[in-house]
Amino acid sequence: MSLLLSAQDIAKTYGPQNLFKGISLSLYEGQRIGLFGPNGAGKSTLLKILAGRETSDTGRIETRRGLRVGYLAQKDDFTQPTAYAELAQALEQADLHPADSHVKITKLLSRTGFTDPHVSVATLSGGWRKRLAIAREILLEPDVLLLDEPTNHLDLAGIEWLENYLPAARFAYVVVTHDRYFLDQVANQIIEFNRIYPEGYLAVPGDYTDFIARRADVLIAQEKEQQSLQNKVTQEIAWLQRGPKARRTKAKARIDSAHELIATLADSKARHAQARTAGIDFSATQRQTRKLLTLHGIGKAFGTPPRTILQHINLILSPGQKLGVLGPNGSGKSTLLKILTGQLAPDAGTRAVAPDLRIVLFDQQRQQLNPDLLLRNALAPGSDMVVYRDQQIHITSWARRFLFRTEQLERCVGDLSGGEQARVLIAQLMLSPADILILDEPTNDLDIPTLQVLEDSLQDFPGALVLVTHDRYMLDRLATEILGLDGNGQHVMLADYPQYERWLEQQTEAMKATAPAPAKPVTATAGPEKTAKPKKLNFVEQREWEGMEARIMQAEAEVQKWHHAMEGPEMLTNHTKLQEVCKKMEAAQGEVSRLYQRWEELEAKQG
Repeated sequence: MSLLLSAQDIAKTYGPQNLFKGISLSLYEGQRIGLFGPNGAGKSTLLKILAGRETSDTGRIETRRGLRVGYLAQKDDFTQPTAYAELAQALEQADLHPADSHVKITKLLSRTGFTDPHVSVATLSGGWRKRLAIAREILLEPDVLLLDEPTNHLDLAGIEWLENYLPAARFAYVVVTHDRYFLDQVANQIIEFNRIYPEGYLAVPGDYTDFIARRADVLIAQEKEQQSLQNKVTQEIAWLQRGPKARRTKAKARIDSAHELIATLADSKARHAQARTAGIDFSATQRQTRKLLTLHGIGKAFGTPPRTILQHINLILSPGQKLGVLGPNGSGKSTLLKILTGQLAPDAGTRAVAPDLRIVLFDQQRQQLNPDLLLRNALAPGSDMVVYRDQQIHITSWARRFLFRTEQLERCVGDLSGGEQARVLIAQLMLSPADILILDEPTNDLDIPTLQVLEDSLQDFPGALVLVTHDRYMLDRLATEILGLDGNGQHVMLADYPQYERWLEQQTEAMKATAPAPAKPVTATAGPEKTAKPKKLNFVEQREWEGMEARIMQAEAEVQKWHHAMEGPEMLTNHTKLQEVCKKMEAAQGEVSRLYQRWEELEAKQG
């Protein structure tokens, strides 16, 4: 297992804030590292340092000679008008024949889901922009790919595509994400950045489930160690307080040791204090009306000619109900939420609400937030106090509840990170008791500890909950039922996400079966009409080309098989077996690479 990249004793500080120190990690061929941690822990900064976009204060980065490192930033940045042109520009530095470049680009865009390679970048949704950004990095065939929050803005179909692609990829990677199911699928080592650990991070071989089990053991051991340390410090303080006469004959070393114990205990307590989580707890009105909100025969269409988004939607929201809403991008999820809140009138059907109904909405665009407002005024408009559940709370205490420092109160909301802005909005919504709580993609930018607290609060919320999210972990934990939309006006009520996935697959297959055969494309030409090039493949090559896709699928399945074998628990102790499995996986990856290269050669020859 060849070493690709090594980071030793990396540290980074911004102003008075120490992001991290003493970070060491090694990345080998076939390794897939999942990295997570609280907002502001320095995960994105570490990726930039590994990618050479930033420098560390201390330590060193060593890479294999000629190593190609790809980097996917959180924010997508494109300079070309079409998807094809964006990838063509990325390939300009590569020494490829134009025909080879064309085959390479069109094949990759097809594999990443683009049906039109010349689609305008300006018309792409956030999810498709993210797919294009990923395709651009894959196109350059990196040895190591560093991905910063790649699932942000992807819909569920996009996330599933990525988590199926990455484990079989030929490159090693480090991925920063807060999607717990995604971590389980794509990583064979998990690293958590968190000041609660003495070294500032915890690395565990295996997937996220393995990590959680190991993390529990580590935290229990740390708690016991801290309690033992507390007992020793108590004894040493009692000894120190006996006065100079009692200590005169004592060794000076013990006095120094006592002060070191006290300092160690203080550091341990400080680390645990810094690792606290946000205090999220939504308020409900306690209304027991059975029918809070009713939709009957709701329909909505947009465009000319009109395209039906929703039709015949019947829904009753009651206290204690937790409804998950799922559907591809453009399937009508946001439209449905606007109809539920009364912001949008349906074209057909009726909406009825209980008297004085209170609806609280978490908007994924966070339009309720004024970016020019000081954090102080966003948390407590026109006052130094907030009223939460009939109790007055000072703004500094309220800010600390959401992990804000006192000095941050004078910063503008627009200068805060995405996770911090999400916590501001949650803080605002918690001040309004609700009958119905509607959350539109609340998990974006939130770290895992905050997600867990949010889930706990939502689980205990006694009113009705409507939840739109791509976080399958949250859906499984909270949703009592799923309203599934297919993007073509059809909907269904189901029990859980796996049922929705099967239903959507059936809907897609049914659409394909009834769709007319596509017309042959017409290519505009300048001058006389050109005749198609004759095929240049001989009989053997034609047979090879026709069976190439099946051979590639078989080879990729072989890569997946050895990838799963490498994650087995016996590999943690049997290094000989691990090296043997790694060699087999490298050989399988090499075969996949060879087959793709051969496929491109045959297609280029075919013309």
